[in-house]
Amino acid sequence: MEFKKICVMGLGYIGLPTASTFATYGLKVVGVDINPTVLQTLQNGELHIHEPGLRTLVQAAIKSGNLEVHSRPEAADAYIIAVPTPIYKDKRADMRAVIAAAEAIVPYVSPGNLVVLESTSPPRTTVDLVRPILERSGLKAGIDFHLVYSPERVLPGQILRELIENARVIGGIDRSSAEAGRDLYATFVRGEIILTNATTAEMVKLMENTFRDVNIAVANEFSRLADQIGVDVWEAIQLANRHPRIQILNPGPGVGGHCISVDPWFLVEAAPDDAQLIRTARMVNDAQPKFVVNLVRRALGGELSGRRISALGLSYKPDVDDLRESPAIEVARQLSAAGANVTAFEPFKPDFKLAGLETVSSIDEAVAQAEALVLLVNHTALRSINPRTLANLTPARVAVDTVNGWSPESWQVAGFKVFRLGVNA
Repeated sequence: MEFKKICVMGLGYIGLPTASTFATYGLKVVGVDINPTVLQTLQNGELHIHEPGLRTLVQAAIKSGNLEVHSRPEAADAYIIAVPTPIYKDKRADMRAVIAAAEAIVPYVSPGNLVVLESTSPPRTTVDLVRPILERSGLKAGIDFHLVYSPERVLPGQILRELIENARVIGGIDRSSAEAGRDLYATFVRGEIILTNATTAEMVKLMENTFRDVNIAVANEFSRLADQIGVDVWEAIQLANRHPRIQILNPGPGVGGHCISVDPWFLVEAAPDDAQLIRTARMVNDAQPKFVVNLVRRALGGELSGRRISALGLSYKPDVDDLRESPAIEVARQLSAAGANVTAFEPFKPDFKLAGLETVSSIDEAVAQAEALVLLVNHTALRSINPRTLANLTPARVAVDTVNGWSPESWQVAGFKVFRLGVNA
């Protein structure tokens, strides 16, 4: 199947790289977003997200004339829905953005078109939610137009490379749809393209992220047990991983990001009686920020009220600017709720403002009045801080490391009392 023009719904961490990549491979692309700030930023040649190499790619795509950004879709050969699928407070999937995107393209769907859902979704979303909406056009999926689910499987910080090199799963509502999806992504995908049905593809994506979540939960629980038993969890993990069939992940302040901290709940929602391990893992990881707050409390002698704390790092993982569902933010908020005066610094979003927290744009400002420094994200810039230099910038002499980023010996020599996650000093 041949494609000349595609329409990408959603210009976030996945939609924008996808739209720009298709455009640089010669397709005409209309990128659609309902956020006027996003559109204005892109039209001004700037970016609203940080991803290595993305600025150059987007600017090249726009300059070529192949990528345009608008607030509404246009007629195209294929439509890709890449909008957020967050969860409500009760952990149910919030599918409003997917519904709105599908409804927006209904007037434009024509015979022979392909519609792709990329947004991570609960099982059967493609066939039970998206398909009926699209068929309001009067056309039948699998007969008049093609419909597939194809999840993104990329890592923030490496999106542009993995978008092209990773294997791609294409799940069609029928074989013809899957083959149409294969033809579209073959435009740039160099990894293997595997065809299956839509619901299996949805399940594959959820399984991948749930597997990670469960394994991180084990690591986080090990950190709590090590703290109780009196073991250095980092040393224990390193030694355990010398076993040829063991690969324990690293613990931390929790699990964040739009995928791993969210997607397992889709399986719990789909089969609550049979997803007991998955639910428990989610509860362990969601409770990890509280464990970190208690570690900070212990480091400060048991009292948080009125204490001045510098929270270093707010993103959900190192060296990215993605703050979605970040456990670091949750730790900072819980510290503030306990009465601490928290000053937060995120090097990848130095001008970021967060309701209820004081955020600053430099490390110097963050530590100037602090009593304790708390490393929440293992950013290269934060991990490489010279403790001797920092000691001259702050009255703090307590350092709390939740990610094993700082050498305890170096910080102790510089005059800091060091507390580490999973190490009961």
